[in-house]
Amino acid sequence: MTKTILVAVSGSIAAYKVADLISQLSKLGHKVHVLMTETATQFVTPLTLQVLSKNPVHIDLMAEKIADRINHIDLGKSADLFILAPASANTIAQLANGMANNMVTATALALPMDIPKLFAPAMNTKMYDHPATQANMKRLKSFGYRDIPPKSALLACGDMGHGALADIDMILNTIKETLSEQE
Repeated sequence: MTKTILVAVSGSIAAYKVADLISQLSKLGHKVHVLMTETATQFVTPLTLQVLSKNPVHIDLMAEKIADRINHIDLGKSADLFILAPASANTIAQLANGMANNMVTATALALPMDIPKLFAPAMNTKMYDHPATQANMKRLKSFGYRDIPPKSALLACGDMGHGALADIDMILNTIKETLSEQE
């Protein structure tokens, strides 16, 4: 069954990996709408994600192209699932504290409460282990978010440890499981 999935991309070197996720979700017949933070656009181009999703990529919260639509509200109304991947420490902190200063966070805050929400952290091990990040993730979970834990690997910075984005197959399986739980 075709579902509408919002894929929110935040600023992390792992952002390029989400192209594969979007491609696979589209091939499964899902309607995929991509939201990006400005920082995410420094790691992967919106055009790449637009081509793979077959939909416009939403970046600018204030770019309302259709006069009778409010994108960050309407996108949430049509969603069957929201996933933040990769979830940077910054975006996790913003969501945990109710900030709505970009397309990703404003849309996330406007989601109906019954929409499944997932997040897949990706950051340096020290950032991931920091008490502030751990507290923010705990708070997101208390809001109904489900995390897809990072894996241990050689990170882009050269450190070895946990913080690498979960494998795309793991993320895809979590999405499938979450959608099947909704039915």
